[in-house]
Amino acid sequence: MANREFDVIIIGGGITGAGTARDCALRGLKTLLVERDDIASGATGRNHGLLHSGARYAVKDAESARECISENKILRKIAANCVEDTGGLFITLPEDEDSGYGLDYQKTFVEACLDAGIQARIISPEEALRMEPSVNPRLIGAVAVPDGSVDPFRLCSANVVDARMHGAEVLTYTFLDSFIIENGAVTGVRLLDRRSGVVSEYRAAVTVNAAGIWGQAVAAKAGISIGMYPAKGALLVFGHRVNNVVINRCRKSADGDILVPGDSVCVIGTTSTKIPFEECDDMRVTPGEVRLLLREGCSLCPSLSSTRILRAYAGVRPLVASDSDPTGRSISRGIVCLDHESRDGVKGLVTITGGKLMTYRLMAEKATDAVCRKLGLDRPCETAVTPLPGSGDGRIEAVSRRFSGKPTAGQKAAAGRHGDLTGRIRFDSPDDGALVCECENVTLAEIRYAVKELGVTNLEDLRRRTRVGMGTCQGSFCIRKAAAALAEALGDPSLADKLAAEYLEERWKGMVPAGWGDTLREMEFMQRVYKTGKPYSYDD
Repeated sequence: MANREFDVIIIGGGITGAGTARDCALRGLKTLLVERDDIASGATGRNHGLLHSGARYAVKDAESARECISENKILRKIAANCVEDTGGLFITLPEDEDSGYGLDYQKTFVEACLDAGIQARIISPEEALRMEPSVNPRLIGAVAVPDGSVDPFRLCSANVVDARMHGAEVLTYTFLDSFIIENGAVTGVRLLDRRSGVVSEYRAAVTVNAAGIWGQAVAAKAGISIGMYPAKGALLVFGHRVNNVVINRCRKSADGDILVPGDSVCVIGTTSTKIPFEECDDMRVTPGEVRLLLREGCSLCPSLSSTRILRAYAGVRPLVASDSDPTGRSISRGIVCLDHESRDGVKGLVTITGGKLMTYRLMAEKATDAVCRKLGLDRPCETAVTPLPGSGDGRIEAVSRRFSGKPTAGQKAAAGRHGDLTGRIRFDSPDDGALVCECENVTLAEIRYAVKELGVTNLEDLRRRTRVGMGTCQGSFCIRKAAAALAEALGDPSLADKLAAEYLEERWKGMVPAGWGDTLREMEFMQRVYKTGKPYSYDD
């Protein structure tokens, strides 16, 4: 960048940082967003994708519940292309009566929901089964709530795209080396480009720490202490979409009590275990956690016992508390916005943390309000009413009409992912429409678009933007093709082997803990394909 002077620098390219960059840019601030990896590579890309109604928090955390239902309604309007209105169920099973979470608790739960402004209604077990045939038929009670699902990668990317469209600069694979502190004020940052090894200085009147669980380490670089609580949550992805409605257990939050449908799969989550900070960068799901999630998931949906597990993954919640609870479940999911000038005597630094994916926009609004106060500006927030890129006319049918002739599977899939931005993807020749990933219908044209306009530099980046390799085969048949296409789009065909190897190494980590049954057979098949260059024959 020729000009390294900004109004605000935001550290962290997860959904909170991306949302803050968008809000700042929409308010006319010269904005720089910095992320040490790719966008959505932390907790944002490691959750179950639940569009919370707030019902889950209604009994124990009414403030979070009210925030959730308010943001639920906003996201349905501004991020239509990222959201699916599945509806949700909270079910009660016979054994819940013995643990104090029977039908009496159901009444308490519904009252708390209504008090928080959440439309919750008790329905019969028969109606619940009609609403979602896969739900456990042993249920004795059910409550319908306005839950849904949200694609966190798509949502984060849309916020970054809009920030850029309004003038923001974005640096990925760039690490915060240190703060520039002058006369007790943070006046800028020194950033390390992880690819070139070059350290550069950037200046801003205000810096926002939006680094999630890593926010504690970021604040420490300014001599500030924030009591973060790293709560790891493990999740499982299943090979197809067993349920079409979000299924929750109507009880105190516990392991494996939410099953969320999304795209062509479903996700069961989550566990909650405090871990050391040094493990946040290298989280591993254990076979024990897989068994626990599968056992609890089968209580929600018995057919999960015979459904192939694609992979396991884990994220770390950015909780703020000093708490003796070893799970962190008693800690509020509320938003924490810290002005370090009033709190710690350090000017020019704000931390935004806590919260959850569901409340990212509100978190960004609070952080941007704090930035504007420091800059002496009075500019209103517009993110609650301004649609995100891709969600303007949002429906696949409307976008598909832009293509000449009958849309192909690849064009329809692209429209589903990119909404009203699909017109930017160039299908000028038959080759452009060639399918690279057949599970997710990703074309050559979409890969080229992702490189040109979405900042993709490797296959993990591409996965987050297009779902390459996230389908049933988990990359067994497409990654070589995708690597070749990506390398060509990057301008260096010799990168193909390196790109493929890096991707497979990373994806393999999530398959190992689930390595039995159909998943193990798929792993062996994948090994054969990539070691010999050919699949098993019928004679093997």
